[in-house]
Amino acid sequence: MADTDYNAVAAEQQHLLQVYSQFAFEPVAANGVTIKCRDGRTLLDLYGGHAVAALGYSHPDVIAALNKQASTLFFQSNAVAMEVRAQAADKLINFAPGDLNKVFFVNSGAEANENALRIALKKTGRKKVIALEHGFHGRTAAAAAVTWGSAGKWYGFPNTPFDVQFVPRDDKDAAAGAIDEQTGAVILELVQGVAGAYALDSEFVAAVAAACKQKGALLIVDEVQTGIGRCGEMFAAETFKLQPDILTTAKALGAGFPCGTILMTDEVASCLGNGDLGTTFGGGPLACAIISAVLDVIQRDGLLANVRRLSQRIKQECIIGPVSDISGAGFLLGLRCPGGALPVRKALLEKGILTGSSSDSEVMRLLPPLVLGDEHIDQLVAALNKL
Repeated sequence: MADTDYNAVAAEQQHLLQVYSQFAFEPVAANGVTIKCRDGRTLLDLYGGHAVAALGYSHPDVIAALNKQASTLFFQSNAVAMEVRAQAADKLINFAPGDLNKVFFVNSGAEANENALRIALKKTGRKKVIALEHGFHGRTAAAAAVTWGSAGKWYGFPNTPFDVQFVPRDDKDAAAGAIDEQTGAVILELVQGVAGAYALDSEFVAAVAAACKQKGALLIVDEVQTGIGRCGEMFAAETFKLQPDILTTAKALGAGFPCGTILMTDEVASCLGNGDLGTTFGGGPLACAIISAVLDVIQRDGLLANVRRLSQRIKQECIIGPVSDISGAGFLLGLRCPGGALPVRKALLEKGILTGSSSDSEVMRLLPPLVLGDEHIDQLVAALNKL
């Protein structure tokens, strides 16, 4: 039993940097889609640890894969080939859109995007990257350089590692004018997560892809948040009928274990050789065993269909109470709350439901585990109806 008198906030303040806004509860255990708190409360988790808990908490297949691999081979680096790594790569490629046929494992979404940008500029030999307003791609040097609003706030570096031009989302003319013979890559999220679950217009995405092809720029699709089933298909690129040159994903990929990956075409991969990329922990045996387990469970348990069906329920039934509209796709949804999302989030938390914020002060995000059930939607609907 957890010590109810322990104060984690005070304990963290002793030595940990205070750079995070934190929820007013401390989780001490979790199972399925519920979190047990030190103060005795039980919460329905509709935020999933920033979209990470794809299979919820304590999923038996994930625990079994972790335990088996840990007791067999806990770690080895990329200096040796391993069956568990090859198997994870094979399974990923089986789900990958179109011609994506090569894999490079890393540790996080930011690291995936950092390497994707490096690869694109190496392949094209160019120095300019186009990104979208309101997009978020990470906090490392290159990934943060293409994150809207980082400059002048928290970027921290005196210069970006390449030229960056931001264009308005869904503005085909602006994108077409920006993508030229100096453009090495365009990077975008098909559903912008931090921005409030904003789904890009499909015609805009098609126009960007066409302009990239015409001008010889590479299209990088950032699926760190949208990938691994969150939008109702294994990758959101499938719903847009899109063929990226490079695709990144992380978060749900390890269901809570740190990992990420870059997928690319054979043509893009042809520019890479021995020593061009590197990572100590990326592609480690524990991560790879869990990646395989996550992909197996999603396929075996029909979780993509579950996401699509329950997403429709949320869109149809949750425009009630303080919610005026719902944006996004699958289990990456933004509930618009005129007058401010924060009071709604606080009220839901008091009713035992955890939701997330966004950079749009009127949008509350839902990023629940893919194993969510009808009974959990019922609980959300009932709570919203009483606000």
